[in-house]
Order: sequence, then C-alpha cells, then structure tokens
Amino acid sequence: MESSAERPKAVVLLSGGVDSTTCLAIAKSQGYALYALSFRYGQRHLQELDRAARIAVRFGAERHIVVDFDMRTIGGSVLVGEGEIPKERSAAEIASGGIPPTYVPARNTIFLAFALAWAEVLGARDIFIGVNAVDFSGYPDCRPAFIEAFQRVAETGTRMGSQGSPVRIHAPLLRMNKAEIIRTGLALGVDYGMTHSCYDPPPDGPACGRCDSCLLRRKGFAEAGIPDPIPYPD
Repeated sequence: MESSAERPKAVVLLSGGVDSTTCLAIAKSQGYALYALSFRYGQRHLQELDRAARIAVRFGAERHIVVDFDMRTIGGSVLVGEGEIPKERSAAEIASGGIPPTYVPARNTIFLAFALAWAEVLGARDIFIGVNAVDFSGYPDCRPAFIEAFQRVAETGTRMGSQGSPVRIHAPLLRMNKAEIIRTGLALGVDYGMTHSCYDPPPDGPACGRCDSCLLRRKGFAEAGIPDPIPYPD
C-alpha cells in the first residue's frame, strides 16, 4: 500500500452531505491522499460540520480544516438567516430551473477559491467538488458551465497555472442523478447514516424531511430502492 507521501494530494470540498461524501469516497478510490475542506460561513444548519469531521476521519483524510467566514454580513440567502426555508415544494417546482432563496450568493465560487489557495500551498494538483446538475435545486454554481469557467480561473489566476501545472477541478457527480450518486457511494463503502442534508434541522432532532435538500435526498434513496438510514419526523 502506498504511503500518503507517495500518493497525489487532492483537496476535497466536504459539507457532510450525500454528494460531498460520495465525492470524497471517489477521490479515495482513485488513490488520492485526502485533504478535506469545510466551511463555517454563518449557515443555520451547522450540524453538517460535525458530520463532515466524522466523515473525514472515517475516510482517513490526512487533514480536515474548517475555514471561517460570515456570509451573514452580506446576506441574500435564507440559509444564512434571511427569511424562511421553503418547505414541501413539489418535484416539478424544484426541477423548474428557478433559483430558490436557499441559494447563497457566489458560495461555490468562494469555496473553490479557498480550495484553490490550499491546493497551491499543499502542492496538490486536484480539487474535488460534489456539485450536481441533475437532481439539484437550480443553483447556477452547480452547473457544467460554472465548473468549466472555474477551471479557466485555475489555469490563468494562480502560480501553478502560470507555470504550466494548473490545478484540475473534478466534479465527478455533475451529470449523475441522486440515485446514481447513492449507488456509487454505497459501492465505495459510504455509510449515509453519517451524512447530513437538511437545511432546517431542529437543534437536537431529526432532519425536517420537507426542505428541498431533504426532498431530493429522499427521492434519491427511493429511486435507488434503498432505505434512507437517517430518521425523519414522519
């Protein structure tokens, strides 16, 4: 077995949810030494950070760091406290292509910028992000055009890029539906009971089961024909 010093390094964005955890498992399966990166950005669903920490340990990450910044000073999203989390939206409403109020302005741009900076410090040539443009809430920073654009940023706006060794942005889940993502993760040993998806969980209770993120998760498990291992109020 290769030591971590012999394996290529990858920075993996890890929220503690289904997609990012699956992405971490994929990076591990491809032989990367894992450097997990999470964010405390003023989100109301802070439980995800505890889950991310446990998942990083479970997958043997070399390091897991949490970067702090506060999007509440800017606002513009219900995820940072401005208004109510939408509940009980139909599948058609979620899939309509409209941008819901849970969108956090430029969040993935900010996340990837931090990942790119850490990759340069580590000498890592690869960043993994678990964005998905099939079963998703319509966020513009989860679409193929965004990933392609950020790849150009990595190539033109960094020292590594200017020296001809740009960081590669990997989005392996981009064109999978949620059921395919779940099946992929299970095949790689993901325990989805460790993950957290809810946008509006009570402090000590189960996921709400009714926000967009919960609904997409539940739909994915149902379509995969696999019971969701986390509890819901109903």
